[in-house]
Amino acid sequence: MKQKALKECDHYASRYAECATGRTFSVVWKCRGQAKELNNCLHQFTNDAVLEEMKKEYTLQQERRGS
Repeated sequence: MKQKALKECDHYASRYAECATGRTFSVVWKCRGQAKELNNCLHQFTNDAVLEEMKKEYTLQQERRGS
């Protein structure tokens, strides 16, 4: 789930990394917009509904293997 989210949100991660390059403490306020965009994107792929769907798919796969 995490790997898929990072792959899908690579553009936002790159923008955040670009903003953060060369910064230390100031990254918190200078890159706030990029961090928020990245978190919003990641949330689409890492929320409870997605987790439940993945659990259902896994259960179905296990049932098929057992039959």
